[in-house]
Amino acid sequence: MANRAGFIHQVLTIAGKDLRSELRTKETINASVSFSVVMLLLFSFAVDPGAEEVLQIAAGLLWLVFAFASALVLNRSFARELSNDCLDALLSSPAESAEIYFGKCLTNFVLLLMVELVSIPVFGLFYNVFLPAGWPLLIAVLLLGTWALTAIGTMFSAMTVNLRLRELMLPILVYPMMIPALIAAIRLTTVVLLGEPLGENWIWFKLLIVFDVIFTLLAFALVDVVLVG
Repeated sequence: MANRAGFIHQVLTIAGKDLRSELRTKETINASVSFSVVMLLLFSFAVDPGAEEVLQIAAGLLWLVFAFASALVLNRSFARELSNDCLDALLSSPAESAEIYFGKCLTNFVLLLMVELVSIPVFGLFYNVFLPAGWPLLIAVLLLGTWALTAIGTMFSAMTVNLRLRELMLPILVYPMMIPALIAAIRLTTVVLLGEPLGENWIWFKLLIVFDVIFTLLAFALVDVVLVG
């Protein structure tokens, strides 16, 4: 029990440090929110807001924006530690590799949720899409899909932090791995927006849960190799 409490304390400490740093500069959140709003605005000129066809592509568009915005958030996850050898100091601290990873992961999760909380109302305004009756399921899909993005993305952010072209390499590595989770999230979001019963689509919800569990456990098992080598 003491070890579990110590683990949670270290994770929250690292996440709190990163969130305070981000809230002071607002570099990542401003860039991600601006990017998301501009993407939604540009795509709104390609469709007729309020048309029935919009709901057919709305979920794909929304998750496409989230996936692209996540790259901006994830790239800064470990890169902010490079100045003044802060990353070496963090790895030399009493915090274990798993605690550092999950602290970073929690930070990215919160930042992405902030981007989504801004993007969804903007999306509803631009595309005349209103809050569906199945909004509790939509929230669950957003949480599971966002964790999938952060669980994988944070790990690859640590792997590419010392690369000169990390801004390019991170999306190349992350997006192919994210395909099953994105397909499940898009399918479930489409069902919710159309007001259809889940029925056989529960398989996508289960897939999203299994995907999160598997990649979280893989990250937990491989984090020492990635961070320490």
